[in-house]
Amino acid sequence: MKRKLVWMAVVSLFAVCSLVLPALAVEKLTMGEKSFVKGAASGGMMEVELGQMAKEKGKSQEVKDFAQRMVTDHGKANEELKSVVGNRMKMPTKLELKHKATVDKLNKASVDEFDKKYAEAMLKDHKKDVEKFTKESKKAKDPELKGWIDKTLPVLEQHLQHARDMAHKLGVTEK
Repeated sequence: MKRKLVWMAVVSLFAVCSLVLPALAVEKLTMGEKSFVKGAASGGMMEVELGQMAKEKGKSQEVKDFAQRMVTDHGKANEELKSVVGNRMKMPTKLELKHKATVDKLNKASVDEFDKKYAEAMLKDHKKDVEKFTKESKKAKDPELKGWIDKTLPVLEQHLQHARDMAHKLGVTEK
């Protein structure tokens, strides 16, 4: 009887360890990865906010359509990023200062100049995003974060191409 109890205790201990240890083994994010996540999250929030603004203030259908895509795609990417990061770091809830400045600048644009300013901002921002995501894809050690980056990068490249097309139609030259 005593042997049976000891055996059950050992089996139970192994069962508990097999459930608990994988949860404890969750990889921590490096400082560089945390910095990237903060920037990506803030940038994504800015894209959604500017998209909402452009849907209201934009004059051309081109701008309104692009804005809707930003709201949809970046909203989805933001939620996926939160899921990937989980409780490994605190996600930002406010825009970084550079992103807030872009929102403020576009918010002050007149109705007549809004479409061009929005197109310029989207072109500039997506060029930077594609560059940052490409770099981070090569550096990221965390497999979940790298997977999210590699999944999101082609979408950002599509956004950049659409931003170029939109800017061209609005007479905005690429810098």
